[in-house]
Amino acid sequence: MQSTATRSDLFTRRIREHRTDRPGRRLDVLIAGCGLPDPLDLDRARVRVVGIDEDIPAVRSAMASRTDLDSWALGDLRTVPVPPRAFDIVYVPFLLERIRHPELVLDRLLAGLRPGGLAMLRIRDRASAYGMCVRMTPSPLRRLLWRRLVPAGTVGPLPAVYGEATSREGVHSFCLARGLIVTDEVLESSGPAASGPLGRVACSAVQTASAGRFPASHDTIGMIVRKPHNHFARLI
Repeated sequence: MQSTATRSDLFTRRIREHRTDRPGRRLDVLIAGCGLPDPLDLDRARVRVVGIDEDIPAVRSAMASRTDLDSWALGDLRTVPVPPRAFDIVYVPFLLERIRHPELVLDRLLAGLRPGGLAMLRIRDRASAYGMCVRMTPSPLRRLLWRRLVPAGTVGPLPAVYGEATSREGVHSFCLARGLIVTDEVLESSGPAASGPLGRVACSAVQTASAGRFPASHDTIGMIVRKPHNHFARLI
């Protein structure tokens, strides 16, 4: 299902609908990728929010500003404890493109969802012009140029792995193989370096050189994935 709503509107609406279906119950939320300041619109009076992320210096230093988490843990996300069926919402903002084995990590995160729960993904699209620019830029050069390209206070630079799962087709294939349902998706532009003139020129050049294969019209995919109640789904 393709949505034309903004990411903020879409995620907020789905959270409210999910909460309406469970009146009087606390909403348990897991944020995987909590090192980036990209909070959800939540009613803090009736919610518990747990954060996890990779233990790298840029993320650890950013955690001091997160006052919206009830608890958090940093470490290898292949082994950080995620209790099974413990969360109503799993929010994954800009994590999958910066870790290795994203499918394995996503499997663990989705195992923490209760049946009927929602996974909300924000992914920097490897198949966009922005994603291609990041993938093709050597890490030393990214570190050198980072502060000149992004707004002040932006967390990073973070690792840029961009595995096959970090694309629209990759997420759909992942979900299809596991009996998961993609209910909504939205394309947007939010890359921190895309707002500056150099970033815009680079993305436009990639789009032109690739004959549109890597578009500059967006750099981010927002998706909502529902974990079915079907007990025969592979993850349940």
